[in-house]
Amino acid sequence: MVHSVNNERAWDEQIILALDYQDKAEVIECLNKLDGQVRYVKVGMELCYAEGPGIVAYLKEQGLQVFVDLKVHDIPNTAKGAMMSLAKHGADMVNLHVAGGVAMMEAAREGLEQGTPAGEESPLLIGVTMLTSTSQQTMNEQILITGSMEETVATYARLAKKAGMDGVVASPLEVPAIKQVAGSTFITVTPGIRTLGSSKGDQTRITTPEKAFERGADYIVIGRSITQAPNPAEAWANMITILKEGK
Repeated sequence: MVHSVNNERAWDEQIILALDYQDKAEVIECLNKLDGQVRYVKVGMELCYAEGPGIVAYLKEQGLQVFVDLKVHDIPNTAKGAMMSLAKHGADMVNLHVAGGVAMMEAAREGLEQGTPAGEESPLLIGVTMLTSTSQQTMNEQILITGSMEETVATYARLAKKAGMDGVVASPLEVPAIKQVAGSTFITVTPGIRTLGSSKGDQTRITTPEKAFERGADYIVIGRSITQAPNPAEAWANMITILKEGK
């Protein structure tokens, strides 16, 4: 299923702002600049390693949904334990690397369910396919995976679904292929998002928010295009306006 960008959707529930900061003070400054417009945020390695899991609790107290992006990749027992720990902190979404294999993903799912407090809903468990900084050439020549990027990501999506994942992280460019092999309800979370005129940075497989949703993305993750804009609140509002108008 490919979403239309011309209907009335709760865009702020599907756009995840990457809080790529060194400490809580920077996070607070960013959120203040955005003046309450953001509803879903991502805590990655940089912030989580600096502040610890308490940053998740703080963000939840602010009424935000939180994607904890730590990309777990380890032996099944360790992945299970990691997810049991993560489940206790109130995250709405967590992830791991599909490359860890089906046994690891199944163990992680079990740990997540066991660690979720009674009466609460388990976080969404999402499998990372290929990082959006990875090019076709890098995948073939350095990681030594043959074939096309689309074929590889689709294969990873099949494995993730088999292992009981709720969805995968992938470039927006591969979303149609993922939906084809895993079904329209299989969640796609897409980083590598840049507003028009923004720098690519270290990403290689990128697109704009509107193009990502047109290709069927369920969630997009955007960071520097907003957080490094001269006026983040204005940049966010302009993005939402473009999505609503279907430009």
